[in-house]
Amino acid sequence: MTGTMHLGMEEPIRECQYNQICTHNSSPMETPHTIKRKSKRKWQVFPGRNKFYCDGRIMMAKQTGVFYLTMVLILVTSGLFFAFDCPFLASNLTPAIPAIGGVLFFFVMGMLLRASFSDPGVLPRATPEEAADIERQIDAANGPSGPGYRPPPRTREVVINGQTVKLKYCFTCKIFRPPRTSHCSLCDNCVERFDHHCPWVGNCVGRRNYRFFYLFILSLSFLTIFIFAFVITHVILRSNRTGFLSALKDSPASVLEVVVCFFSVWSIVGLSGFHTYLISSNQTTNEDIKGSWSSKRGKGNYNPYSYGNFITNCCAALCGPLPPSLIDRRGFVQPDTPQPVTQANGNSACPSSQVQSHMAATNPLLHSQPVILSGGPTLQAKTSLGGPCSTLGPSQPTLPSSIPGLSCGGELMALRDSEIHCHHHLHHQHFISPEETPSPPAPLPCATHLGHHVHPAQLFDPVSQDSLHEDSVRGLVKLSSV
Repeated sequence: MTGTMHLGMEEPIRECQYNQICTHNSSPMETPHTIKRKSKRKWQVFPGRNKFYCDGRIMMAKQTGVFYLTMVLILVTSGLFFAFDCPFLASNLTPAIPAIGGVLFFFVMGMLLRASFSDPGVLPRATPEEAADIERQIDAANGPSGPGYRPPPRTREVVINGQTVKLKYCFTCKIFRPPRTSHCSLCDNCVERFDHHCPWVGNCVGRRNYRFFYLFILSLSFLTIFIFAFVITHVILRSNRTGFLSALKDSPASVLEVVVCFFSVWSIVGLSGFHTYLISSNQTTNEDIKGSWSSKRGKGNYNPYSYGNFITNCCAALCGPLPPSLIDRRGFVQPDTPQPVTQANGNSACPSSQVQSHMAATNPLLHSQPVILSGGPTLQAKTSLGGPCSTLGPSQPTLPSSIPGLSCGGELMALRDSEIHCHHHLHHQHFISPEETPSPPAPLPCATHLGHHVHPAQLFDPVSQDSLHEDSVRGLVKLSSV
């Protein structure tokens, strides 16, 4: 056995397996077994202006003051009705009055909370890779730009039921908004089938909560009319017995209920009627205000989303399947850097998918191009770790000089932490050290250090090795030889 390191062996290496080494830097006092990161959920790093409660289960807008006012008005008015009016009405008319009032009250509160606490249909923002790809597509479509060139508006056109619809580009979310999608300036989110932002429910109204919003205002209209009508009935019945002034003294809360219901019933009933019209024609408030499908824009302009009759449109809006949330607000955030995990044998290794992506980006040996070894055959690099190695013939290759800091003028530097477990006929193992590295007769110039003389000792400086920790895979080669 010679003193120099070579790959010539009587029996070639048939199959090797790389032990995946984590490239995460840890402090001297930490070991991979003690590094633990508390994973964050996606709602904790959500980019929009929203509030989350109950570990992300409840999602609301940032401004919720008017929502609490809505809750107070409903609770106070209904509470006064059940406390002061229902006992008299149940004993003098029928017990069905408080029962019907209770059903309406719980239905109203259920629809309000459902519309306020749910995801209205927020679309996730584009990742940096997706945004860069969209930017490349836009630049390619617009062509080369010169000085003073003003790019055209960023829009795309799609045809829906014979009607051309323009998709606008959102500069905040870095996406082309799908049809009927708009960006809410208060919540800073793109909302699918955006209707409007409602401060009374403390949330946007979109595809995923529109039906609950509509059922809320519709049931609230019935509850307001119900309370207003039976409070008047209560006052009239008491006035017939004891007089009007005595009736007001006996039930002073009835006056407050009448005032609240009288001034609110008009707006609530009017809002319910307006949204009933929108549902019957399958429009949104945003489309109706802008006049998107108005005949004034042209004779051929029509609503491509309408099914043709109001019954089908109402069924589609109220009875159709509810789409799932797209933002996965309770999911865990995937870390950008590989996290160490403990294997069964106690070694610390990174997850294979993260190691492969990290190593492929920083190590040219993991690309799909073949690596030419000097004085030997072509070795096709593999992108999967732990797979079988190619059979190496008796040759004396050197690492390619394209790896920064690893090969310069034919000199090899191997880092110290990697292993190769060979499973077939291995006699003994040792590390490559600077002293064991063969010196070629004619050193080749290094492309990365042209014009600079690098002393061989600098290539093996421990400080320079540590600086390569995050940019290359530590421990490239530990070979077995005879």
